[in-house]
This record gives sequence, C-alpha cells and structure tokens, in this order.
Amino acid sequence: MSLTGLDRIRAVRSASGHQGRIWLFIVLALASFADTLIAQTGSQESVSQQILKLTEAMAATQAQLEQSQRQLNEMQKQLEALQRQLGQNSSIGVAPAAPASTSPALPAQDAVTELQSAVQEIRDREAMQESQIATQEQTKIESESKYPVKVTGLLLFNGFVNTRAVDNPATPVLALPGAGNTGASVRQTVLGIDARGPHLLGARSYADLRVDFDGTTQPNTTTTATTYSGPYSANSTFLRLRTAHAGLQWPRTEAYFSLDRPIFNPDTPTSLTAIAEPALAWSGNLWTWNPQLGLKQNVPLSSSHDLQLEAALVDVGDAPLTPISAPTATSPVNSPSGAERSRWPGLEAHLALVGSGLNAEQGFHVGLGGYFSPHRSYMGEKFDAWAGTVDTRLKLPARLELSSSAYRGLALGGLGGGAFKDFEYTANATTDTYYLHPLDDVGGWAQLKEKFSERVELNGAYGIDNAFGGEVRRDSVATGTLYQNLARNQTYTGNVIYKPTAYLLFSLEYRHLESSPELGATAASDVIGLGAGFKF
Repeated sequence: MSLTGLDRIRAVRSASGHQGRIWLFIVLALASFADTLIAQTGSQESVSQQILKLTEAMAATQAQLEQSQRQLNEMQKQLEALQRQLGQNSSIGVAPAAPASTSPALPAQDAVTELQSAVQEIRDREAMQESQIATQEQTKIESESKYPVKVTGLLLFNGFVNTRAVDNPATPVLALPGAGNTGASVRQTVLGIDARGPHLLGARSYADLRVDFDGTTQPNTTTTATTYSGPYSANSTFLRLRTAHAGLQWPRTEAYFSLDRPIFNPDTPTSLTAIAEPALAWSGNLWTWNPQLGLKQNVPLSSSHDLQLEAALVDVGDAPLTPISAPTATSPVNSPSGAERSRWPGLEAHLALVGSGLNAEQGFHVGLGGYFSPHRSYMGEKFDAWAGTVDTRLKLPARLELSSSAYRGLALGGLGGGAFKDFEYTANATTDTYYLHPLDDVGGWAQLKEKFSERVELNGAYGIDNAFGGEVRRDSVATGTLYQNLARNQTYTGNVIYKPTAYLLFSLEYRHLESSPELGATAASDVIGLGAGFKF
C-alpha cells in the first residue's frame, strides 16, 4: 500500500525511535551476557581471555551501531526531501509560479514535473475508460440470432453540371444530342447491414447487403395541391437492392453466394460521384450485379504470394436493349431472362496471383478470367455468351497504383458491355418476329491512382466499350434510337478525393463522355460533379 508524504514522515520518525530502543536493548543484553560468561568460566579461563572475548563482542556491537547510524542518517535525508517536496506542492496549489531567478533547484523541478505528468496521465486514463464504458453502454442492434449485426452507410450529396444532354442527369454514362442540365441529388446514398454468425465446420459465417435509393421513378398521376410530386416521393420503386453476400470462410477457403459484379473484374475505378452505377460503367467496366454461387481457394506459393482459384455459377440478366414479347394471358408477371430460358446456369472462373497477408484484397494481383453462359431468346433462338478477361493491380513507386481490366467476348450486354445489348435484331412487321445475331465486343479500363496521404488522393481513368461496328451497322436504321445504333462508348475521368477524417469525404470530379453510333454523329458531354459524403 503506498503512503502519502505525511504518512511517510511519521513512518520514518517511528522507525528511528524503535531502532534506537532496539540497539540499547542489545547493548544491555551483551553486557549481562559478559558478566554471566565471566562468572561461569572463571574457573576455566584466565581473565585475559575473558577480556579479549568481551572486546571482540563490543567491537562487533560498535560496527552494528555505526551501520545503524548510517541508515538513520539516510532516512533523515529522505525525510528532509519529502518535507521540501510537500512545501513545493503546497506553493504550486496556492501561489503563482515563481520567476526563473527564484525557481527551486533542478531536482525539485524534475520531481514536480514528474508529479504533474503522473496526475495528467491518470486523468487521461480515466477519460479513456469513461469513453469506453459509455461506448459499451450504447444501445446495440439486436438480431433474432443474437449474433453481432452492424449498420453502415454513406449519406451522399451530389451536385452536377452536364454541358450537353446525357441519359441520366445525376449519374450519366451515355452522351445524347441536346442541351445540358444542372442539379443535385442525394439518391446515391447507400445503406448497409453487416452480420457475423456462428462457426460451422471450422469456418466463420458472415452476411451483408447494400441498398440505395436509385430505383426507377414513376410519375404521380394523382397529384393534388397538398401532394409533392417531386422525384423523392412520386415513385413506387425508390429503394433498390445493390449487392448482397453470405458465406462460410476458412483460413484459405471460402464458399459463398452473392449478388455482385463478375468475379473476373475484381476491381472498380474510384469515384465519389458515380456510386449508383460505378465509374466507367458501359465504358469498359463489366460491373452489373448478378446472383452468383461460388468457391474460392488460396494456395500458398511463397511467404508473400498466393495462387487464388475462384469459380462460380452465375445467372446473368438481360441487356437493357432486349426486345420484350407482348404479354399474354398465360405469360408470367416477370418474364425469364435469356440465360434462364436456356435452363443452364452460366459459369465464370478466375485465376490470379495475389499478394498474401492481411492486406491481400487491396494489394498486388494479376489475373485471368473466363465466362460462358448459354442463352435462348423468347423467340426460341439459341446463342452462347462468352468472354476472356485479364486484370491487374500494381503498386508503383511514389505511392502510385495502376489498376486495369480488359475483355474480349460475345453478347456481353448482361454484364455491362456490348453497347447496352447482347445482340442486334431486325423486326419483321408482317410476322411480328425478330431476326437476331449476337454482337462481338472488346473493351476495358485503366486507372492511375496517386495517394498523396491518407487524406488526399488523385485518380485518373479511361474506359472504352466497343461493339464491332460492322455487326452493328448491318441492322442499324436511320430512325433507330442512339442505343440501337450505338457501337462505341468511351469515358475519360479524373477526380480528387479529400478525407479530413475517416468519416467525412469530399470530391471534385470531371468526366468526358463520347458516344458513337454507326449512323449519325458522335455525341459528347462534359460532366462536372461535386460530392460530399458522411460515412457511418
């Protein structure tokens, strides 16, 4: 148990008194012992021998007394030091600091400084403990399974200026002929739920999902004077499911199902103004979110590199520009996609050399991928969609990072390529039938990132999606839409992202869109975007 300064003084004084009485008792006992010894040995030893023994005993006693005196002197010095320290502490608490010329000696200053530092350290520790206790006392999200659940999100504001017409003012990916527009949106706000579950067969279980508010708006046909008919209330499909994952994860193996981008395009360009549809979507970034059931295995090659093998079954949706049959009394509410009509799932695979360790997902990798999916149109015609891909992410000197992905394939509209279509078609108005052929496609994207610090980064990227012009031209018509005649779409983009804290983000971004149809002039638009986000 530690003593205060006053207690220590009293302890020293008490110790001094007790030791003095002890040594006096020792001297008297020795004298009595000497008298007894002389009386008992008088008949056996000479007087000189008795005197010698008594002298030796007295010398030993004297040495012990001298040692005790030295200890008493040392304790006296400690007592005086404690008295000075107490006086200095009292003067600090009740009087202003003395001028430098009248300051105490250096050892006393050091003692006071150490005391103040210790007091401040105790206060800091108490504040930290109070904060931790308050955090533990917060109301937690409770799930039925009683396992941890966490709510995350990004509240995102976007302002935009489009110098020419685009397909979607807030999230443009295609340039159109016409005048520009200016506005703002918060519909790219994202909400998420992350959950951790029980262990099974030595693996931990997990699940997560993300939603946003970029669903298709529908006009309000019952507008009244008291009904706001703006885009934030006049729709029935406002909330939109983006991505979802669930699986079992072992140290080097993972089994999962997901709604996410293709596994052979593991990266995506960085942007704070292109969230609803990722940056360079429909310009070389195969991004569409499709259901997948997969297995991933990491094979160690060295202390710093792994070979990653991944394969998945995938249900790819139809491209946006896909003819829909006229509904009948027996047709389903939601028509099956071309991949679902084939009655065979698609298959995708990815083989990559990746960096091992805790940051493998954000580190180096070089990969090759493949995709194959049988399709069948509602008219009964069969065709196969396929793709071969290559992707990489390299860490360069001076905090530079290069990410890229490229592909060559057929009927890639359902993955976010092919100029918005899997195939070109010609309609026969007499028989109400379509004649189609799948489109060959090639494209990709690349991004160079400069991370100046944890707070500031600069990104520059380019992407292009190019359906084969000769195949598009064969079925293009002068009266067709830009989507139907589109053969090439490319985007240049650059942005700076500033993060003053881990939870606040600001961005200024520039994009240049060029959309080239086979019939007609190329449409172009410059897009200036401003983003401000709050993560939670």
